[in-house]
Amino acid sequence: MNPLSLNNSYTLSPDKQVSFRRDGFVCLPSVCSQSEIDVIRPQVVRMVDDAARGNEKQGRISDYSKMFTQVTNVWRMNETVRAFVFAKRFARLAAELLGVKGVRLYHDQALIKEPGGKPTPWHQDHYYWPLETDDTVTMWKPLIDCPHEMGTMDFVAGSHINPAFAEMPISESSQEYFSRIISQQNLAPTHFSLNAGDATFHYGKTLHSAPSNSTTIRREVITIIYYADRTRLMQPENFNEHRKVDMEVFHPGQQPGEIAASALNPLLWFLSER
Repeated sequence: MNPLSLNNSYTLSPDKQVSFRRDGFVCLPSVCSQSEIDVIRPQVVRMVDDAARGNEKQGRISDYSKMFTQVTNVWRMNETVRAFVFAKRFARLAAELLGVKGVRLYHDQALIKEPGGKPTPWHQDHYYWPLETDDTVTMWKPLIDCPHEMGTMDFVAGSHINPAFAEMPISESSQEYFSRIISQQNLAPTHFSLNAGDATFHYGKTLHSAPSNSTTIRREVITIIYYADRTRLMQPENFNEHRKVDMEVFHPGQQPGEIAASALNPLLWFLSER
């Protein structure tokens, strides 16, 4: 029997919903218990270490190896991780934050930033996704206590609706470009120090980055990306090279314009499940 049971709900206060939609991100305390973390953490770490030893590229264009070790769709490799990624508790939170009736899985990612791991430049995830919606949200979940100097996220409030931030791939150029606009608009990024049970949630269009890991401890994180049910895949004229690859990897067998619902994108929460 799987030791994880994550189908109970988390009470989301109205003020957290308001701040998420206004700012583009929110930090929620204790979305997991320590006992739940103790079950999932060794499984995720083992999957990442196995992938790192195999030097697996995970089917993506960009090489993030200097920033962190990344493994995608860990749920397909391990039943315990599958139970965690498919948890109704998290999916319902994603749907309530977005204000939609249901959410599907885009994919999960295990991210480990080693001591001395380089900063993650400013970027917006939506640039990479072939999804014809702004109703996307990522849960960023540390598996150990993470002070900011370990590499927790920096967010720019309101960036998900700020037209000054043009979408572009993550790079040193994106860091320079977005930093310049942040300075010109006198914006003050927000960051959080997180306990292992906490999580941040951010829109796909929210501008975010992470500093280097200046500690002597590995930063261990799992993320889960959700999007609104009934979302369609973009038409080809809206594709960049990354979106084309992501559609092939995360929506196999599907075509532009179809409802984004491949076998890799299960419906994880729907309103009738209340």
